[in-house]
Amino acid sequence: MKIVIIGDGKVGYKLAKQLSVENYDVVMIDNNEKKMRFAVDRLDIACVIGDGASADVQKQADVPHADLVIACTSADECNMLSCLIARRLGARHTIARVRNPVYYHQIGLLKEDLHLSMAVNPELIVADEISRLLLFPDASKIETFVKGRVELIEFPIIKDSQLIGMSLADMYNKFQIKILVCAVEHCDEVLIPDGDYVIREGDRLHIAASHREVELFFKVLGKHKDKIRKVIICGGGRVAYYLSVQLCSLGMQVKIIERNEARCEELCELLPKATIINGDATDHDLLIEEGVDEADAFVALTGMDEENIITALFAKSQGIDKIITKVNEDRRARMVEDFGIDSIVSAKTATADAILSYVRARKNSQASANIETMYQLVDEQVEALEFIIKSETRYTGIPLKNLSLKSNNLIACIARKHRIIIPGGDDYMQVGDSVIVVTMEKGIEDLEDILV
Repeated sequence: MKIVIIGDGKVGYKLAKQLSVENYDVVMIDNNEKKMRFAVDRLDIACVIGDGASADVQKQADVPHADLVIACTSADECNMLSCLIARRLGARHTIARVRNPVYYHQIGLLKEDLHLSMAVNPELIVADEISRLLLFPDASKIETFVKGRVELIEFPIIKDSQLIGMSLADMYNKFQIKILVCAVEHCDEVLIPDGDYVIREGDRLHIAASHREVELFFKVLGKHKDKIRKVIICGGGRVAYYLSVQLCSLGMQVKIIERNEARCEELCELLPKATIINGDATDHDLLIEEGVDEADAFVALTGMDEENIITALFAKSQGIDKIITKVNEDRRARMVEDFGIDSIVSAKTATADAILSYVRARKNSQASANIETMYQLVDEQVEALEFIIKSETRYTGIPLKNLSLKSNNLIACIARKHRIIIPGGDDYMQVGDSVIVVTMEKGIEDLEDILV
């Protein structure tokens, strides 16, 4: 596949890096010559310097023969215009990053006229992720499959957990709950475990199950956290807006601290149910004055990673149980986890995952199973993929115990009509099923790829 990426920001660079590793033919367009040189020196891609909304520049990048054009500059208008021109020139598919709530609310109207294959709103994706974490505070990360019916949660094993020293097989037998541990992270070690794996303090378990079964699991552990009612959000950007709309509709008390006075006035009009405070969220005295110690959850969403980390650490020192921090730089995200702040979100990663799902789905559109959803876990060392089986093949109707899977691959869940199946040896896959695969291999595009 020939892919053209317009915009060499954080998202554009991350996409170019991952797609080039997977051997896609990638061309990047940006008018910043310094950034282009940096990208060419480090990635196996071609670059064109210029305005991505220019037809002449797009022709230099061979957009007329492109399978996919991804426009992810910082300007929505530029992205939408670039995609329109790309389709006019002959590009087969286009994806635009659209962040402005005004545009995104009417994207259904715009998509058809702009001939967009997909519109991605990073801030809305991140707000959805944070909302799930606040509804399910025991988890440090939650990804969803099968339109939200299956959850893949990251669960840290803390000191005094009753699971320490228990094998996974013993855990399944003891609790009789339909969950599956798909991956385990311990220090720098990552593995896809079997039933003999013994749980240790400090492990991070990645568990697949339906929402109901996950709730049951936490209840029987006796560690179920209280429901979250009061939330303090630092930073009043787009993520804060989308998140507050969701939380206010759920009946939570939301307080936003934003330093820009004009933005505070906007938010007062947009969010009548939320409390908007004009102030600096890094001012600890202000946070104490606004009742940070009484909050059930603290969400750091300013535009600077460093500010988010500082305010999150202060919130932790005030005894807040649930802290969620937006950190876009990968190296900083790893550092923050070491500080004991386990729920980290990234607009860059969320956008890249959504677009990569689409890219792989297009590439394998002629295969027997289509990729519907994809997430990268454990610092991109593990992938979780949702396939929809389109046609009969050598693996349909065969009990899983009779299928030989390559090592480091796991069939975690099968969704069949209204049933969620955590598979055993006698279960099988059939046409129409959604199948969730967890793998440590890169570039899996079809269910055939995990079979021996």
